[in-house]
Amino acid sequence: MRSSGYSVTERSDINCRPANQDTLTEQIIGLAIEVHRALGPGLLESAYEQCLCFELESHGIPFRRQYPLAVTYKSVKLDCGYKIDILVDEAVDVELKTVEKLLPIHDAQLLTYLKLSGMRTGLLLNFNAPVLKDGIRRRVM
Repeated sequence: MRSSGYSVTERSDINCRPANQDTLTEQIIGLAIEVHRALGPGLLESAYEQCLCFELESHGIPFRRQYPLAVTYKSVKLDCGYKIDILVDEAVDVELKTVEKLLPIHDAQLLTYLKLSGMRTGLLLNFNAPVLKDGIRRRVM
């Protein structure tokens, strides 16, 4: 994995959209399930993030880790320290969690990040679920 946290390609336009985001989110979910099957629940979020990024890179899927997300307030962009866990192909915000269960605040975070970034598609993945498919939420704005 590249130490910079960037993979394969970098685009300057965060609003670029792949032709089929359904296919992209299916690929991401499939790779996340592969990571979860290998590791199971109980690790830190950072371990799952690194492993998922390894899988994305291995499959030639472009991504950025810990992508900075500015807050625009009264037409001024402010760096408030927010980061997208994994930005996949400049189009999908992937937020990782390792919590007992997903709560409405987790959905609110994802929806707010989508709004701030101008992206339409986001995945919320809770790796602490016994079966990962029970810890997946896909949101489209």
